[in-house]
Amino acid sequence: MLLLLGVTLVVARAAPASEAKPPAPRLIVLIAIDQMRADYFDRFGTQLTGGLARIRSRSAFFRHGLQDHAITETAPGHSTMLSGRDPAHTGIVNNARGVQDPLAPVLGVQGGQGASPRRFIGTTLYDWMLAADSGARVLSVSRKDRAAIFPVGRAKGSVFWYADSQFTTSTYYADTLPTWVRSYNARRGPARLAGAVWAPLLPDSAYSEPDSMWFENGGTDIAFPHRMPADSTASQRLTTFPWMDSLTLDFALTGAGELALGHRDRPDLLVISLSTTDAIGHAYGPDSRELHDQILRLDRWLGGFLDSLDVLVPGTRTVVALTSDHGVTSFPEYAVAVRHRKAGRVWLGDVARGPADALSRRFRTDIELDFDTGLLSADTAVLRSRGVNVDSLAERLAGEARRHVGIAKVYTPASLRRAPPADVDAGRWRRLLPTGFGWLLCAVPMPGYVWSPGKQVAEHGTTALDDVEVPIAFMGAGIRAATIGRPVRTVDIGPTLAAYAGVTPTEGLDGRVLGEVVPGWRPVAGRGAGGRRGNTSE
Repeated sequence: MLLLLGVTLVVARAAPASEAKPPAPRLIVLIAIDQMRADYFDRFGTQLTGGLARIRSRSAFFRHGLQDHAITETAPGHSTMLSGRDPAHTGIVNNARGVQDPLAPVLGVQGGQGASPRRFIGTTLYDWMLAADSGARVLSVSRKDRAAIFPVGRAKGSVFWYADSQFTTSTYYADTLPTWVRSYNARRGPARLAGAVWAPLLPDSAYSEPDSMWFENGGTDIAFPHRMPADSTASQRLTTFPWMDSLTLDFALTGAGELALGHRDRPDLLVISLSTTDAIGHAYGPDSRELHDQILRLDRWLGGFLDSLDVLVPGTRTVVALTSDHGVTSFPEYAVAVRHRKAGRVWLGDVARGPADALSRRFRTDIELDFDTGLLSADTAVLRSRGVNVDSLAERLAGEARRHVGIAKVYTPASLRRAPPADVDAGRWRRLLPTGFGWLLCAVPMPGYVWSPGKQVAEHGTTALDDVEVPIAFMGAGIRAATIGRPVRTVDIGPTLAAYAGVTPTEGLDGRVLGEVVPGWRPVAGRGAGGRRGNTSE
């Protein structure tokens, strides 16, 4: 199936040779591929022929990019990409405390919980662009609400995501959908995929992975071909099939044309977060034939998208950054059965259950004791107001947590403060937790173990490299193609794009400008030149 469901694919013009000093970009593009591990470029590299191959070969490619914080999930990961700040400073700790907002209903969706960036703290690249040019435009698109929202932060612009079989937004951004979005939804592209068959793109000999493992996809529909429902439920099931990325790219390209992004002398911003790799990765795992095939299809569709975008805005006036919000760990069942390694699933919800009930009965109030992805949070202010010694309670619960199989480390607020700088895991938890956030313990599982309440899916969320390491790449005029081995962080993307475009951040940042992308850059004295880590070139 072609990339474009509603737009004719066009062939890009050849780009002219690079100039000594490239012209300022008219369009800044961020492509975030949800759950894209950095090693996929090496594993599947010889079979990549489209957009992923182009970015890999023509970019400053950092093979050891880091989402350098704990709870490696979609919401905190996306909050780092264009803000230049860690989750401890964006305020986005996990998915559960993400975009949910009953005061911002989603347009055209009945009974939804609403979505907005109200929990997000601070600014992003788009805010810095607006400070320099009030006419700067943005389009942010994803299948997921949080992935569309957080790269843009609190700014109000054209932000859309897929819900109830259509692309939509919430009342935080608009009271009605723009005409072009309504027209796009009227094409009923998702419904046209009813009954479509997902078969491998290449011959079976091109895939080294087994076609089926008993633990994949909850134990059902584990072998190719996979079929979309032939009835009205196809639009809902689309999110777990590769074509969701095709639809997202098609919608983004349509929107870029309708909004005339990149048609001015000052830069506009296009953000695209592609979520299907995450859905397929959770269901089938990073070691599956399905994941392999998904990456190949994404590569081809992304190539067609870049070709078409290059006609809308010349490639010499476009800069593209690519990254991911997190990686993923192999199925523990796969690690044990195939790799013969220790692995498993661990959860600490039982540590919280008893104390939560006892404290709630004692004080007749909800202390909000909750365990999620390694973190036991609580309303510590309420506990202290009732005379509870929070440090003692935390240490007692930490002692129980340490007895669980698969737990490597447990920190309380007191022990996390004392942890040495060389403790990488402690550093990642510090970069996640905002000052004043109420919590009692956070934990690190042993290698191969994942946070899981029991659902049989591949998981992410730990501080292990498989979850933390992501690709980071920059492609544009004047950026020398190279593979860089040193670790860099996703908080470096925003400041680097800002420096490339000549935009000044309006607050101190945790990230730095990457010298391989913007050689010789030096911070300008004054607003935005400082930062928590200096915001300097490296």
